[in-house]
Amino acid sequence: MKSYTLISNGYYGKFGGAYIPELLFNNVDELQKSYKKIIASAEFQKKFKGLLKDYVGRPTPLYYSEALSEKYKARIFMKREDLNHTGAHKINNALGQALLAKMMGKQKIVAETGAGQHGVATATACTLLGLSCVVFMGETDIARQAPNVARMKMLGATVIPSLSGTKTLKDATNDAIRYWINHAADTHYIIGSVVGPHPYPDMVTRFQSIISKEIKIQLRKQTGESEPDYVIACVGGGSNAAGAFYHFLNSKKTKLVGAEAAGKGVHTHETAATLTIGSVGIIHGAKTYLMQNGDGQITEPYSISAGLDYPGIGPLHAFLHESKQATYLAITDLEALAAARELIHLDGIIPALESAHAFAVLPKMKFRPTDIVVINLSGRGDKDMEAYLKFIL
Repeated sequence: MKSYTLISNGYYGKFGGAYIPELLFNNVDELQKSYKKIIASAEFQKKFKGLLKDYVGRPTPLYYSEALSEKYKARIFMKREDLNHTGAHKINNALGQALLAKMMGKQKIVAETGAGQHGVATATACTLLGLSCVVFMGETDIARQAPNVARMKMLGATVIPSLSGTKTLKDATNDAIRYWINHAADTHYIIGSVVGPHPYPDMVTRFQSIISKEIKIQLRKQTGESEPDYVIACVGGGSNAAGAFYHFLNSKKTKLVGAEAAGKGVHTHETAATLTIGSVGIIHGAKTYLMQNGDGQITEPYSISAGLDYPGIGPLHAFLHESKQATYLAITDLEALAAARELIHLDGIIPALESAHAFAVLPKMKFRPTDIVVINLSGRGDKDMEAYLKFIL
């Protein structure tokens, strides 16, 4: 699989790297040296492709929305990652990393989660492959994502609340890294997004690139074109967007658009729009854009969406933003809720609040009637029913 922008030393341009404590050096070094070889092996590929097809349910459909196409005067398609087993794109990466960990001889898995979809996917993969599983989740997110917490526990995972900071995704990631440091010998850390030290951003992108690979094949069958005019995806850390963008990174035709969470507005203190208001620094082992004050201290993010409530962004997206190879728009809570309401009423689809941010891009764009627009519907909204009942009904 071609890696379009990753330089051999683990950087996307100036972004990326592995800024890690010494106690994790051996684990990260082992992963850097072995992941590409294992992933490319016939044994891994046979097992992974089989699981994606027969267990996850891939390929996911590419659905043409007549209603949205009529309203926004373009040909609008949705990549239905919400129809994956466990309800989101997260299972692609969780299964890939769990299988990789098992082939590396690891018996235990630690993970972090915000919206809970990565936690559920990881717990599912661990149950399937016979690995023990510990998931850290912010106490705030545990309260607002209760259905996913129950699912993780039913699947045998130990869910540990993170009690520091805003008790959300950033804090869960901090705790997961600390746990990994203390259990480095037999534990693999499954990071759920394209964040963290090299090789995680590249590795997660590779596992999620199945999304754009399928889009190209499906779009050609349905339209005769393998490259759309636009690919739109929500961005927190950025894994679903990285997967949806991957096979279009060299395209001269396709415009890539990311939707990050503006929360209550980029001019307030309650936002998670990293690329809009952030600056370059180090977060969770990688050089990238992050939200920080003048002293370099990370500031607390906010979004109605637990999966986008993160003060950094994957280094691939930092690179695409700075090089202007992709455009990133800040979407407020209210705009995301309005987009979710529209999708529910027009297409009968309840999206995850994360995915709703991507659909909120539509009224901000000007399309031609011939434009082909693909929106990555990264997850379903079962987990967000409490918020929807409060703000939409």
